Amino acid sequence: MSAMEQWRQQIEEWVRQQPIEQLYVAVAVLVFTLTFFGLFRMLRRSKSKTVWLAGLSGSGKTVLFYQLRDGSPHLGAVTSMEPNDGTFVLHFELEKKGKLNPVRLVDVPGHSQLRPKLDEFLLHAAGVIFVVDSLEFLPNCRAAAEYLYDILTKMTVVKQRIPILILCNKADKVTAHSKEFIRKQLEKEIDKLRALRSDIPTADLASEYKFGVPGEAFNFSHCRNMVTVAEASGLTGEISQVEQFIRELVKP
Repeated sequence: MSAMEQWRQQIEEWVRQQPIEQLYVAVAVLVFTLTFFGLFRMLRRSKSKTVWLAGLSGSGKTVLFYQLRDGSPHLGAVTSMEPNDGTFVLHFELEKKGKLNPVRLVDVPGHSQLRPKLDEFLLHAAGVIFVVDSLEFLPNCRAAAEYLYDILTKMTVVKQRIPILILCNKADKVTAHSKEFIRKQLEKEIDKLRALRSDIPTADLASEYKFGVPGEAFNFSHCRNMVTVAEASGLTGEISQVEQFIRELVKP
């Protein structure tokens, strides 16, 4: 008799000696464990690879989209009412060896008509890049703050703790505002919006999360999700902080 056969017989003998209740429990534990790890692996595989480019019209989202995809700004692109949507390996990684994980990047047009679709856009987002025009920031500060507020207070963003990068684009220009200035101004405007929204009945804001610390001026550290601020230039291709943000969300 081979060693394998002896081992099998010993196992069968041990099983016959065990109370039937213990065997039922052991089988149930085994099934539960296999099911748990199966679901865990499935959820890991299904983790979102989608990053959204949001912001007002003219902030430079489409140029950033093309830089990330092609390494070129594709000047002369026409503003569209439809999102630019593509799944690709980031251009700066094309010469790297080994398997690379593609990213789905969606450039959402900044038209106000599309705001009601925010919930749909954010539902499967791994992260959001909110693009701000550093050159024309002051005239558009209020509008940008309102758009950003709408994103930050969405229950989808809060519950899933979706990271947001506030990207100060066109930072290569001499007259561009610094990211520190832009951050502070956005915080001030959002603080005003928070005060105004606090007077609206809760029933009218069912899909909104009321954030901030009572009695304190708002700052982005009050958000439950991670909010960071960075500078870039889509025109010149200085977008390393954008690439880093994306790759922290969608691992290569």
